[in-house]
Amino acid sequence: MALTHTGSMTGAERMLVTARRQPADRTPIWFMRQAGRCLAGYRALRETYDILTITRTPELCAQVTLMPVEEFGVDAAVMYADIMLPLIGMGIPFSIDPGIGPIIHAPVRTEADIAALRIVEPRDATPELFEAIRLVRRELDGKTAVVGFAGGPFTVASYMLEGKPTKEFSHTKAMLHGEPRLWHRLMETLTEVTISYLRAQVEAGAQMIQLFDSWAGALSVTAYEGAVLPYSRRILEGVAETGVPTIHFGTTTAHLLEAMARCGSDVISVDWRLPLDDAWRRIGDRGIQGNLDPGIVLAPFDVIARETRHILTLAGGRPGHIFNLGHGVLPETSSDHLRRLAELVHEETARA
Repeated sequence: MALTHTGSMTGAERMLVTARRQPADRTPIWFMRQAGRCLAGYRALRETYDILTITRTPELCAQVTLMPVEEFGVDAAVMYADIMLPLIGMGIPFSIDPGIGPIIHAPVRTEADIAALRIVEPRDATPELFEAIRLVRRELDGKTAVVGFAGGPFTVASYMLEGKPTKEFSHTKAMLHGEPRLWHRLMETLTEVTISYLRAQVEAGAQMIQLFDSWAGALSVTAYEGAVLPYSRRILEGVAETGVPTIHFGTTTAHLLEAMARCGSDVISVDWRLPLDDAWRRIGDRGIQGNLDPGIVLAPFDVIARETRHILTLAGGRPGHIFNLGHGVLPETSSDHLRRLAELVHEETARA
């Protein structure tokens, strides 16, 4: 990818070449859950609007998506959306409780429930999201990468089956292990919906896609390989056909890294539980994203700087490292810390 006339890359160029493991002028950085939570401007908006209203109002969604780009100087703008949005088109009513998370009012548990799931054109189901992507892409004008996303098949299925966030995944595992035919039918439906939804995001202007299979770490390697991996691979392949790079994310997935790498994303996002160089060795010929513990960003800045430099040392300047947290920004995080962290990564990794 060509350098800009200033002799340095834009954030968008930096993200895109790094995802392809090509040399960049410095290590790109962005933060999961950067759009909101710790930003005063976002908190002010939330006094007036609930989360779903913001995600479903293109101008508000674009405004919140752009806030951290202006505030922190990050290289990517991740759309302010929710992994539950495809459920709107599938005919599954849900709400988001700020203190709990997504609540499904009629969990999907039976063959009839799965048969009733609709597969509709995403542009008809959630047109507001695609309009918001177009607004953000136009506003950023190539300066910062626009990252779209969807929930991974296991994670979305777990919300549909449990009806709310869970630590046990009892209904989910009961179907996966006890009713495998039903499980695979549900996965087929989710895979089809997710591919269409992500392709529509790319068509609207998303330049990278992240698949958030946040809770896949609840599975054994064997269960993941048999019941999830084939579907994640199909989704990531479906997006790859559009030409945009992909990132595959999970937490507590150290035991699944090799399996996740076989799903075929360009980049694997790793949490903080494993040293970056160890994780990179295990995922092989892919880019890596991560992996600062979000809890460290609550510490004094000299601690943040020390831990950040340690991760950069483990990355060793190799092409393919996108700096990020191992999971989302915690609400108590200082926005000043995030701004200084982005500056530090850019300064420490500036390359001739």
